[in-house]
Amino acid sequence: MVSFRVKTHQSIASIDANDWNACAIPLNGPYQPFVDHRFLLALEQSGCVSEETGWQPSHIEYKHNDETVGLVPMYLKNHSRGEYVFDYAWAEAFYRAGRNYYPKYQVCVPFTPVTGARILVKQTQAKEEIESSLIQKIIDLTDDTGVSSAHITFLTQSEWSKSKLAGLLQRIDLQFHWTNEGYDSFDEFVAQLTSKKRKNIRRERRDVKENNLHIEWLTGSDLQEQHWDAFYEFYLETSSRKWGSAYLNREFFSLVSTTMSERILLILCRRAKKYIAGALNFLGDETLYGRNWGCIEHYPFLHFEMCYYQAMEYAIKTRLRSLEAGAQGGHKFARGYKAQPTYSAHYIANAQFRAAVARFLAEEVKYVHRDLDFLESQSPFRERTLSILEGDAAKTVHDV
Repeated sequence: MVSFRVKTHQSIASIDANDWNACAIPLNGPYQPFVDHRFLLALEQSGCVSEETGWQPSHIEYKHNDETVGLVPMYLKNHSRGEYVFDYAWAEAFYRAGRNYYPKYQVCVPFTPVTGARILVKQTQAKEEIESSLIQKIIDLTDDTGVSSAHITFLTQSEWSKSKLAGLLQRIDLQFHWTNEGYDSFDEFVAQLTSKKRKNIRRERRDVKENNLHIEWLTGSDLQEQHWDAFYEFYLETSSRKWGSAYLNREFFSLVSTTMSERILLILCRRAKKYIAGALNFLGDETLYGRNWGCIEHYPFLHFEMCYYQAMEYAIKTRLRSLEAGAQGGHKFARGYKAQPTYSAHYIANAQFRAAVARFLAEEVKYVHRDLDFLESQSPFRERTLSILEGDAAKTVHDV
């Protein structure tokens, strides 16, 4: 048994960036930008993540012989906003019973519904032991501090399986991701779709083009403050109209642009000399992650062009393997995105409520399977493979 020293941090700034990234960024695996020290630090330095916003950092650090070998990005929260794994019904049940659901611990990347490592462990022979120990530490902290619960959201399937062994409740949901099957062009991708879907996509792209709009791809040193000024206006306009809350402030965009511009793709649209819409993406080694969109002028299908088709074009051109565009999915599915499972794990300290949540999740997963069956029957692809959930038999169906 390896012995560790454990420390919790009220800010990621107190953890050395090299130590953090040595655990967060695998030597032999694809880079994922959202667990990069630079991204999480920008969230904190900008004030988007803080005690005042209900996101008090409580990061766990494991050290062995003065070497940082494991980390957990964790937050003490007094609300459930910005998580994208919804537990409002659980909170309501607690309050009806005269108990407090908040504060709770949240292991996640704030405001970012993207699957990735949440138990960050340096490559070592003791890696699996450290991962299990860190999961147990999350449980112990929850019990020791009297917090109602701990939630690990958008973790990897491997971490999800380990959390089950530790007794955490299992939850599954669906997102929609696009896969680059080695396409040489956007037209080659569209050719894989059914006739109706091909016609719809071509019509949507043609309609945007006929509005004489110009679209730009900006990354690295091309990104200037004027671009972020424009994008932030779009972001505020769309966030306030659709969701009622803009979690990110203007300073955040400047910070990530300064520290990790090589991992950003900003797609901007202008009419004449005026920028009118934008879509923010982050670059992994294999995946393009679409994160935020906004506009101040409205054109039919412009959202699809900016967030889906332009992102696909970029992924094809740069040979990225996949495209993820966050939560929600009906529009994505109809345009060639495929359903993929996402995972979360939950520890409820109170045994009675833990049993009630377990019953809820056992029913919920039935609806997830039902939704997946329906989606597979409606696939926009000429050939579709059933099914993606573990343990299901797969078969190929050919459509016109």
